[in-house]
Amino acid sequence: MNLPPEKPVSPLAAPVASVWGVGEERAKLLARLKIFTVEDLLLHAPLRYEDRRKFLPIRELKLSEPATVRGEIIAAGLKRFRGGSRTMFECVFDDGTARLHGRWWQAQAWMPDWYAVGREFLIYGKLDDEKKPRVFTHPETELVEAGDDEFVHVNRIVPVHPLTEGLTARVLRSLIWRALEKFENEIAEPDIKLDLKLFPARANAVRMIHFPNELTDVEFARQRLALDEFAALQFQIQSRRKKFEALSKALPCGGDNRLMKPFLAQLGFKLTAAQTNVLKEIRADMGGAHPMRRLLQGDVGSGKTAVAACSALMAIESGFNVALMAPTEILAEQHFRNFSKWFEPLGIKIELQTGSRKTFQPTPDAVQRGKLANFNRQPSTLFIGTHALFTAGFDLPMLGLVIIDEQHKFGVTQRETLVRKGNYPHLLVMTATPIPRTLGLTLYGDLDVSVIDELPGGRGTIKTFVRTTEKLPKVFDFIREKISAGQQAYIVYPRVDVADTDKDIKAVTKEFTNVEKALTGFKVGLLHGRIKPAEKEKVMTAFRANEIKALVATSLIEVGVDVPNATVMLIENAEHFGLAQLHQLRGRIGRGAHESFCILVSDAEHKEAQARLKILEETNDGFKIAEADLKLRGPGELLGQQQSGLPNLRFGNLAEDLNLIRQARELVKL
Repeated sequence: MNLPPEKPVSPLAAPVASVWGVGEERAKLLARLKIFTVEDLLLHAPLRYEDRRKFLPIRELKLSEPATVRGEIIAAGLKRFRGGSRTMFECVFDDGTARLHGRWWQAQAWMPDWYAVGREFLIYGKLDDEKKPRVFTHPETELVEAGDDEFVHVNRIVPVHPLTEGLTARVLRSLIWRALEKFENEIAEPDIKLDLKLFPARANAVRMIHFPNELTDVEFARQRLALDEFAALQFQIQSRRKKFEALSKALPCGGDNRLMKPFLAQLGFKLTAAQTNVLKEIRADMGGAHPMRRLLQGDVGSGKTAVAACSALMAIESGFNVALMAPTEILAEQHFRNFSKWFEPLGIKIELQTGSRKTFQPTPDAVQRGKLANFNRQPSTLFIGTHALFTAGFDLPMLGLVIIDEQHKFGVTQRETLVRKGNYPHLLVMTATPIPRTLGLTLYGDLDVSVIDELPGGRGTIKTFVRTTEKLPKVFDFIREKISAGQQAYIVYPRVDVADTDKDIKAVTKEFTNVEKALTGFKVGLLHGRIKPAEKEKVMTAFRANEIKALVATSLIEVGVDVPNATVMLIENAEHFGLAQLHQLRGRIGRGAHESFCILVSDAEHKEAQARLKILEETNDGFKIAEADLKLRGPGELLGQQQSGLPNLRFGNLAEDLNLIRQARELVKL
């Protein structure tokens, strides 16, 4: 048998020790920075750049403007305070125009030897204030040493890279320079048809990102290297999709409308045009040649559940079972109530499978065998559950469609685990946290995307206000007024218990009593994750029945709570929630015909927190909020800790590089 020739290994894959100056100890230091190969070293992106062609004189330093100066140490010493428990190392730099004091609190033992009188340093920082003496507190410094590679560090724009203890900026910069000198010609172009009139060659981009001739070169080079990253990512995504389609054959789940028509007739409201359009896309997928892999995005309250119900009916009409997975028991219970009300009149069986409640129990012999293989119910069942649907002992026969609600609450591997329970079932992934387009084209690039961009009519508007703690008495007067008018309220806190480390962050267990006092005469309920499931259900039943007038809760209620009579949402310590989470919480109100009010209470002084809350005051558009959240907090924060699969990007920016991601997708089309 003739085997295809093996692809030659790139010289850039050689260990980083191939670079002159990297011995065993230095290789260990570089490993802390995840630098193991020559390529890792060449792609170690700088944090910032310093223009060392002309140093700013110390006498020209301006308040709060970062700058690099060059000076010789003329004095240095260690100061002790409060009986020696607090120390400060200080040295004085002189460049002939003025003097600059460098100060480091909690001085280290090595400092007096390193910052010795007579040594010359480059010093980067900014003035603390305009008073004299001029002071940089905890500046970055670099020793000026004569050597063969001195031209790498001065009289040019130089990079400042991420470092680790024991590795100086000067040493790392020299290693990257040497790696470029030896391996630059080995940097190959990726296999994409790129117009090099619009972008620099890859090898040139790598040199420019480290040692630009002008600062304008940096962004030019970054875009080229980011495009390469996005192209590699798109190749993986599209290859995975092609491989999946080649291996799988779709189950025929297009349906025949025999259940759909009576369902829509008894629904009580008409689907929006956006919902109807999305259902056309889903029906085409479920009757197509390949299993559906579709992401359904819709803002809070846009009617995704009704679309999920219609999709489930298509599969059930076709003789298959359906599994719907939710991230919390509260949401699973709500789906169970809604779908039971909708589907049981149609003769469709609904089963609930959560950690605390299971409506279907396998027979003893099935338990003994550890599986439900003998479960031969007629294929007209909708299984609703939480992580309990993942369990190895719970098999889902004749599985035609998997629906995952609030996908961002699950990891990618969990999604795949559930899908593998069937023979390539169709998959509908839903999220009420709209995903910014950049993430949609990367993290979910193997899914087709549908968007419900229209809200159902007959809903009240939501007004959002940001207030400080001193306004709380007036806020509670407002809540009393609304409750007296027959409406209900949510009052949300970020924690269950008060933490010793930060007693300024409020917790439901402590604030519950305070809320009861503020709302004397009205019944107040408590809900958080440590309450037993039976008690949670009792509280929610009373709240839905308008027996409980105000519900004090954690963010547990951000999904799965639908009480149209609730018109006020008070969130204290609002700065401790993410934008997307605040938007989800706000989505619990405005579900009825009354005007609703979301009040965000925060005393946060830092600008980022204020900016987040201001965005919520200005817009109810979940897509705009998601874009803003991505820019403010990054993709990991936005998607949550459970979500895996984020690309490891050195140069690409998922908050800013939508055009590059689109170009990469076009370049790689398989």
